[in-house]
Amino acid sequence: MIRLPLALLAITILFTMPEVTQQLHSSTKQHTFSKEDFNTINAHSDLTTTIKEKYQDWHLEKMGIGYNIFNYAMKGFNYLKANHTILNEHLITIIDFSKPSTQKRLFVLNLNTGKILFNTLVAHGKNSGELYATSFSNKMSSLESSPGFYITNDTYIGKHGLSLKLQGCENGINNNALERAIVMHGADYVSENFIQQNGFLGRSFGCPAIPTNNTKSIIESIKNKSCLFIYAPTNQYLSASALLKS
Repeated sequence: MIRLPLALLAITILFTMPEVTQQLHSSTKQHTFSKEDFNTINAHSDLTTTIKEKYQDWHLEKMGIGYNIFNYAMKGFNYLKANHTILNEHLITIIDFSKPSTQKRLFVLNLNTGKILFNTLVAHGKNSGELYATSFSNKMSSLESSPGFYITNDTYIGKHGLSLKLQGCENGINNNALERAIVMHGADYVSENFIQQNGFLGRSFGCPAIPTNNTKSIIESIKNKSCLFIYAPTNQYLSASALLKS
């Protein structure tokens, strides 16, 4: 056994301690959470709780909005809001294409008060289905609706009168909306009379068309950078949407 002089032993320990300490810190770091990690976890938990509380406090189930759809809508809304994409932050428009076209499946919700400002009929694309919208596309000339999150843009007067441009926010899902001229507009075929005569609502070329008597009031309320969410009850959309996973 080699015996080191006491002074030499002390020097050896002194110079090797930083290396040992660094190794211990390195090993420990892999098994700890930062303050930012805990804040992120708590923020996500608080957000989920807040969404559920609002849904219950505002009695949205009685108004015809399912919790899962509201939860999806708010997740995407909060992501877009955090990225400063939305300017009109007190409104969200939800279109529920899990419902038949004979039901009022468009909702404009005031996020400050929980009041539903509008609840009305809305058309889907003619190639998306008859009574129900079951097929969706982002392709040109498909005549199908595109699901997902949109930002409302400015208005213009077109062949359907006052119309609202919609900017799709989800790549591969609805990002071709502007190029496809997918807009919100009024249409005579979106009416109770059409339903009574045909058993289903009239269909568009992919646009979320609304009743003519509500066109101006709805478009004027939601224009200029508010969030619009079109829910499609398909695994293809739910699994592909990055915003729903945010």
